[in-house]
Order: sequence, then C-alpha cells, then structure tokens
Amino acid sequence: MALKLFLFALLLCLPTSLSSTASKGKEKKLKFNPYRYSFIEKASTFSSSSSSSFSSNGQDSSYDYIVIGGGTAGCPLAATLSQNFSVLVLERGGVPFTNANVSFLRNFHIGLADTSASSASQAFVSTDGVFNARARVLGGGSCINAGFYSRADDAFVKRSGWDPKLVKESYPWVERVIVHQPKLTLWQKALRDSLLEVGVRPFNGFTYDHVSGTKVGGTIFDRFGRRHTSAELLAYANPQKLRVLIYATVQKIVFDTSGTRPRVTGVIFKDEKGNQHQALLSNRKGSEVILSSGAMGSPQMLMLSGIGPKKELQRLKIPVVLENEHVGKGMADNPMNTILVPSKAPIEQSLIQTVGITKMGVYVEASTGFGQSPQSIHTHYGIMSDKNELFSATPAKQRRPEAAQAFIRRKKYQLHEAFNGSFILEKLAYPLSRGHLSLVNTNVDDNPSVTFNYFKHPADLQRCVEAIRLVSKVVTSKRFLNYTQCEKQDVHKMLSLSVKANINLRPKQLNDTESMAQFCKDTVVTIWHYHGGCLVGKVVSPNRRVLGVDRLRVIDGSTFHESPGTNPQATLMMMGRYMGVKILRKRLGDKAGV
Repeated sequence: MALKLFLFALLLCLPTSLSSTASKGKEKKLKFNPYRYSFIEKASTFSSSSSSSFSSNGQDSSYDYIVIGGGTAGCPLAATLSQNFSVLVLERGGVPFTNANVSFLRNFHIGLADTSASSASQAFVSTDGVFNARARVLGGGSCINAGFYSRADDAFVKRSGWDPKLVKESYPWVERVIVHQPKLTLWQKALRDSLLEVGVRPFNGFTYDHVSGTKVGGTIFDRFGRRHTSAELLAYANPQKLRVLIYATVQKIVFDTSGTRPRVTGVIFKDEKGNQHQALLSNRKGSEVILSSGAMGSPQMLMLSGIGPKKELQRLKIPVVLENEHVGKGMADNPMNTILVPSKAPIEQSLIQTVGITKMGVYVEASTGFGQSPQSIHTHYGIMSDKNELFSATPAKQRRPEAAQAFIRRKKYQLHEAFNGSFILEKLAYPLSRGHLSLVNTNVDDNPSVTFNYFKHPADLQRCVEAIRLVSKVVTSKRFLNYTQCEKQDVHKMLSLSVKANINLRPKQLNDTESMAQFCKDTVVTIWHYHGGCLVGKVVSPNRRVLGVDRLRVIDGSTFHESPGTNPQATLMMMGRYMGVKILRKRLGDKAGV
C-alpha cells in the first residue's frame, strides 16, 4: 500500500586551477572515513564542561560561530570557519552515513516515502495541493535529492554580486570530495540523442557548467550507486575547533534588546531527550549566529525568534524583536510537469544524468526504473491515519474511506506504468510567480504553511505549454521510439497517463489533456528547488547579514531570488565555502590562510 501511496516520489527529481568544464575524474579525491567524525555527538551530550575545550576563551561554553542547520550550505560553511574559530553546528536530524535510504541510489524513492518522525525527509503539502519535502538530516537536501550536480551560470554569479574568482575556487573545493561523472544508462543516452534530434543543441558533452544545449552533468552518486553528501565536506574541518550536535532542534535565537539594536547572544535548543540547552556566542567582535536551515526553516526560525511581520507574530503571541514584513515573502518553487513514457524495453534505474537546457528557460530531464515491490518500504502509515505526516495536513473530507479507496485505485494504475516505463520531466527555470510562508503555530517541529502560487503569472503558464510541446516531440522522436520499442502514440493519450497518476491534490478538469495549459496546472509537481523567504535586499544584506540586528546572518537558499543552475545543490555547497572564506578574510585578512 505504501508504494502506491507514495509513488509521487518517482515524478520528482527534489542540494581556480581547474578548467571551466568538469575534471572527468582526473582530480585527486580527498581521502576520508565518513564514519570517523569525532566531533559529531548527540545533542544530549551538550554541557558547559564538555563544551569548554571548544570555547573561544576556555572559561565558558561560548562559541565564535553557531550554525543552525548542518545542511547543504551549513556543512561546508562550518568546515571552513573551523579553520580559524570555534564552531558549533546544531542539526535537528541524524547522520546520513548509516542510513540505507540516504546512501544508495536504489533506495531513492524509499527515503522520500518514509514519513516517520525520524526519517531524513520531512514531508509537507503546500496550500497549492502539491506534495513536497524538506530535509531533516546532516547534509540536508543533498541527502534526499536526485543527486544532479551543475554549477550556476556566470550571469547568476554576477547578479549575486559575488567575486567570480573566489566562486571558481570554491566549486572545485566541493567537487574534489563528493562529485562524480555518471555512467549513462541507455535511457539517458536515448534522451540525449532525442534532445539533439528535436533541436536542443549543441551537445556540450560532460560538464559541470550551465550552458545552453544538451549536456551530461555531474552526480553525487559514485559508480557503485552510493550517495556522497555535503556532510562529507566536514572532512575539511579542523576537528579541534568544530562540534556538531545531531538531534539538536533549535527553539529560538536569543537577543539582547537593551541597546539601540537587537544583538544576538546565543540560541536555545532541544536535545533528543526533550531537554533544553542554551548555547552562547562569544563576546569577541565578529562572532555570529548563522542560520542555514533552508527556505522553509530559516524564515520560520526568524519568526519564531521575533523577527517578521508584526501582525503574524502578535497573532501567535511571539514577542516582537524586530518588525520586518518581508520575512517569509517572495517564496518561489520551480514547477515541474512530467510525461509518463511506457516502454517495452527493460528499464535501468537512473536519476538525473542528461539535461536539455533550452533558451526559453526550460530544462528537460529524465528519471527511470524506480517501480519496486511494496516489500521495499518498511516504515509507513495508512492514508487514513493522522500519524501519516504527508496527509496529516489533508482536509478530513479528503481522508474519507471512499476518497482513500479512489486514491489507491488510481495508484494501482500508476504502479503498473511506473514499472514498465519512466518519466520525462520539464522544469521551469526562473518562475515569476511568487508566494509566501507563514507560521501555523509556535512548534518548530511542525511545518509552516507555504503557498507557491504555481502558474499565477501568465508568462510561467505559457512557458510550461511550450515545454510540454517540446517534451512531446522528444518522446515521439525517432531516437526515443527506437529505444522504447513502442509505436508512436497520440500526445493527448500519453498526457492522460500522467493525469491518471494523480500525483498531487489539485482538482482535475475535464479538458486537462485537451488543453496543455490546463494540463500544466492540474499535473504540476515540485522538483524541490523552492527558495526565498529571506531575500537579499529585503531581509538580509548582500553579505547575508540580517537587516536591523547585530551578529546574525542567513546563508542558504532562502536568500535566493532564483534557483541557480539546473539543480541548486552545487551552488549552495559552493556558497557555504565561499561565504566561509569571505567571513574569515574579512575578519583576519591574510592571516586567515584561506
């Protein structure tokens, strides 16, 4: 039953001296043992006495930097800062190294389907009726995504106001440890050839660069199908100055409001046993708390700590530290639609390897071979259960027995098609539609409410229509039909397969296969590249300092106005390293040594 309920995961893809292209495995990889990080401990081990060796002055349990969230950006950031200063990382999840659902490509869908309280993936449903997920594990989104690695283009770097030289030094710092060249499956080769056949040119070969045309990108899965995450960038850390606490859920950031501006003094967090602790910042000039909790977690934490829209804070009786109407605003998610493609040929498992980057701002990718038996999922709840995190936010009316049975019947159809075919995906880059995030309550463990307003802007919808037409050409191209060994099908019939898969909670219309615009709206899903909520210029400055308060930054995707590259994880990891180096150089100059 669980597989039928959660197969929506199949439709998602949820991150110098080198030349501008990939190193193709010629780079020497940094050697490390991911099981021997002596600085990683459970949160309940925290105490003044056990922390004093990491403190900045040897007198108390204060730290030069406290990083809230050991995710995609948080791990490289912490590893870099630890070269010169004491760093405490507070991560609400566990470690990825011994989690089979995280570590192996073959279990990709199972990790997303697991909605238990301790899973690496915390499910949520946006008010748009689209299933989504946020990471809850050391390594963040790099532990639950489809693994594709692609750098941001030069224009994004320029718009961000970043130093191009340091950016080009920071990407390889990541790539030396965790990035690999994929071995293309036959399906991915068929997609490559079909994209070229329909005009998505030129072919750029294997490259990390974001360039128009068809290319093969990097992956964080090695040749054995084992995932390498941002957590492994902690191998760069100075173990004498870094402490990482897992199962440490930050409750709020603590401020001293006695002066002219609120000043951060530390954080309060809860350990895995439910006990609360307070971690203090050093009084040394330059010490900071750095929020790196993602596009969902960072605006949520700011509001829980008293920074945000005044009316919303007062509604939940949260003391206002600083009014900022922009916190939680400007949320965006890159909409994705899929076409289910039956095949008579055997299907290998593969996540994103080949991508077509079109000039109209649409990316075409593929995911294959993840239809497995129900026995492959062991942790799940029924659709009718309030314990099911994914459906706990679903209105009770939609959880009625007849609604559940109808859902299951539709999933049976999807199960059959998923096993005998795969999906071609189109993702809209740079959506103009914007939404917002708001608190549901003051419990940090609960997801906030988020609205993305998919296709609210007419230009987004028009681009989706053009993208579906392009994908339709791809799946009916000569190269593709030669691989699938299927006869050329009517496009509307093929689109109907995706509609019947019922991969979201949005209402379906009678003409959803006759009108491509309606198809776009009715079958939209996420690719986990949502961003915003703490935008530069609105909530943070260009150097990511929170406006109006002292000793607080936000360094993660919540500060992005757009999602970089075909997958943002490369840029998020690079940004962690980049910002860490910038902070150290600003504070120490040449003595930083980075």
